[in-house]
Amino acid sequence: MSERRQVLLRLDPAVHDALIRWANDEFRSVNAHVEMVLRRALTDVGRMPKHAEPIPKRGRPRASR
Repeated sequence: MSERRQVLLRLDPAVHDALIRWANDEFRSVNAHVEMVLRRALTDVGRMPKHAEPIPKRGRPRASR
């Protein structure tokens, strides 16, 4: 897996607050939620690179049966 890049993002405080609430509603970090929203937007407009790696799985592994 390639190294992940860091990006400084400046947002209106009201937009940031709304993003925090949305991420919390979906049990994601704000960072993971921003990436999910950006990937969805890129896919919707046909600009998602074919070689982009999937979002890394986070959190606790599922219990095996």
